[in-house]
Amino acid sequence: MFIVTARLPKKRLLAASAAALCCVFAVLAFTLTLGGRAVAASAEVKNVKTNDDRLAYLNGLGWQVSPQPLATEELLIPEEFGDSYQGYLKLQADQGFDLTQYRGKRVKRYTYQLTNYPAQDEPVQVALLIYRGKVVGGQVQSSSGSFVHGLTLPEPAPSAQPSPPQGQADSAAL
Repeated sequence: MFIVTARLPKKRLLAASAAALCCVFAVLAFTLTLGGRAVAASAEVKNVKTNDDRLAYLNGLGWQVSPQPLATEELLIPEEFGDSYQGYLKLQADQGFDLTQYRGKRVKRYTYQLTNYPAQDEPVQVALLIYRGKVVGGQVQSSSGSFVHGLTLPEPAPSAQPSPPQGQADSAAL
């Protein structure tokens, strides 16, 4: 049996401890500001092979969807992206997905009906792009095509609080 001893000056030990503590707080702050949903939507998630896996992924993002997909399609990601793809590539890149890695590959698109989209009269759908069990892209879209956005659940609009009439505000201050 060997015993090793080391002598560390207290100032160095305190400085190292303070630096480690700062790193821990920085990681915690970063994690809390991102929130669980944003991280899940921005990273390519693996092992999404079954319908239950896809439903769990969407539920993790805060979405409630129909139990079965409305459509399942096989798509070919083009080798060359024309100008018409630039907006879609940016939408995917903003979520952390890079479709350029999948040029010439066949992906499956699973489209589900959303049941909890906030304040929307027309049907809204969510589509996931899956390549070999990995989520590589996706979007939320209205059925009519009036809007398309990323997979994250939109923040609820702030409720408008009616302001009191001018006369009442002045008398309340007295």
